[in-house]
Amino acid sequence: MTTGGAGRAGTARDGAGRTAAAASVAAVAAVLAAGLLSGCATPAPASPSSSSPSAQNSPSPTPPEALCTRLVVHWAREVLGSGTYGDYQSMGLSNGQYEILRSVVDEARVEHKRRGADAADELIRREARTGCAAWYRSGGPGAGAWR
Repeated sequence: MTTGGAGRAGTARDGAGRTAAAASVAAVAAVLAAGLLSGCATPAPASPSSSSPSAQNSPSPTPPEALCTRLVVHWAREVLGSGTYGDYQSMGLSNGQYEILRSVVDEARVEHKRRGADAADELIRREARTGCAAWYRSGGPGAGAWR
């Protein structure tokens, strides 16, 4: 049976010639589009964390020389324990950090033989901190040619 004009038998049509199913799909699409558009137009409420005093007092990023020191200390201990170096890129080091590492390990080996493991570990921490601070004071990896 048809209504509103010619069409297939058993398909209900409205006055504009659309089937009921097509009209339903169009209505659902219109409701969804209106919901999406109204969601985009309405500003989101401020998150509680962005206005809280603790968000304003969040910790600052770790300085690059401190990160360098952590990396060099870690790898110096690994190299001193194993006796072998890896590729500086696989260690996550830049060329300059790798140079600091090699210098620290050379000194730590001597200190380990002379005064033991604890003295070598103290030397590693001290020399890594000193080497990284000097390297970043002169610009670090971002200054000048690749380092």
